[in-house]
Amino acid sequence: MKKLINITELSKILNLIDPETKKPLNYILRYWEKEFKEIRPKKINNRRYYTSEQVEIIKKIKFLLKNKGMTISGVKNLLKTNINKLDVANNDGLKADYYKNILKEKSKFLLSKINKLKKHGKKNSS
Repeated sequence: MKKLINITELSKILNLIDPETKKPLNYILRYWEKEFKEIRPKKINNRRYYTSEQVEIIKKIKFLLKNKGMTISGVKNLLKTNINKLDVANNDGLKADYYKNILKEKSKFLLSKINKLKKHGKKNSS
C-alpha cells in the first residue's frame, strides 16, 4: 500500500509556510490543483491525500514556479511535453537543475544535523 500524505504535511515538505504565523499555506496547493490536471489528490472524509507520484510532480511544479520563475502556462506546457523525456542528456537542463536543487537541500539538512551533533554531542550515549 502506498503512503498518502495530507495537504498540511505536503505544505511543510515543500516549505510552503507563512513566515509570520508558521502555518502551512494549503491554499497554494489547492490553487495548483485547479491549474494543473496532473494533481488529483484522493479525497477521504473530505480531506486531501497525495500519492508519492503526485508529490514528485508538485515538487517539480514548485521548483519551476518558485525557483526558475516560470509562469503557470509555461509550466503547463513543460509538463505536457514531459520534462523527463526532454533533457535526459542535458546537464544544464531543467531536470538537472531540479535534481541539483534537491541534492542541495538534502545536503544542507544533513550538515545541520551533523553540526547539531558536534555541538551538543550524542544524546543517551552509554
